[in-house]
Amino acid sequence: MAGGNFMHRVLSYVVNEVVVNGLANSPTFQRFAVRTAKRIEDVSALAAKKRQELSEQMKDLSKNLESFKKQ
Repeated sequence: MAGGNFMHRVLSYVVNEVVVNGLANSPTFQRFAVRTAKRIEDVSALAAKKRQELSEQMKDLSKNLESFKKQ
């Protein structure tokens, strides 16, 4: 059992090194990674903007409800 576990770990390490080095040296993968990172930044910025807008709308709604209750 212990020998099988050791061989699995060695094989896993070797495969990991090959894959990581292959991707790190691939211009296609690098372009993909840069485009993906840019898209994630854009979506995150859009989400933050929408969250701020929604927060402002909720504050306005709360103020409107308070003034309606006072009438």
